[in-house]
Amino acid sequence: MLAVSDRQLRRCLVLLVCFHIGIIAASNYLVQIPFTIFGVHTTWGAFSFPFIFLATDLTVRVFGKQSARKIVFWVMFPALVVSYVVSVVFPRGGFAGFEALSEWNLVVARIALASFAAYCIGQLLDITIFDRLRQLRAWWVAPALSTIVGNLADTMAFFSVAFHGSPDPFMAANWQQIAWVDYAGKLVISLVFFLPLYGIVLAWLSRRLSGVSNGPVAVHN
Repeated sequence: MLAVSDRQLRRCLVLLVCFHIGIIAASNYLVQIPFTIFGVHTTWGAFSFPFIFLATDLTVRVFGKQSARKIVFWVMFPALVVSYVVSVVFPRGGFAGFEALSEWNLVVARIALASFAAYCIGQLLDITIFDRLRQLRAWWVAPALSTIVGNLADTMAFFSVAFHGSPDPFMAANWQQIAWVDYAGKLVISLVFFLPLYGIVLAWLSRRLSGVSNGPVAVHN
């Protein structure tokens, strides 16, 4: 447990909320840009989605399970609004102009809806598993297992809702392959790169939030 001031806790909350919104919006945009590597279809979103679980696990570590669940639900709506606007105005890396917002985009809307469903399912699973395991002496067990299970639920929920029978013919035909490749890529990126990053950020937060006596607030280890 660490003693921190109310001001530091609020600052940490703002940073984590902005992190959540930014990563969700970026991922919802990048998942619309597919590419093929060694004959396998995937999307650029595979490289940004793991950041969502990094943000969630840090939120649980700092604020606890109940507060983390509230934060997850509160960030979802602004994240979806930002996702829709960015994806409609800048389709596939181009600029369509703000007048594009006057026309309803079904593909982007389905992605936003899928993001909401997948984010809620995946993150609530991630929070539940992480909270049960975070007291273990080995700090890496909780984020590793919660990421494996949470990513599976998140990925399958997202791609099935977003692209099953989609107006986008490529994604409609290939979403199952893309989903499994996406999941495999997320696991590699998460466990090889983001798990060590999680440890570094956790250590940094612990140093920043320790040793403050003004209005102590408990931060969960």
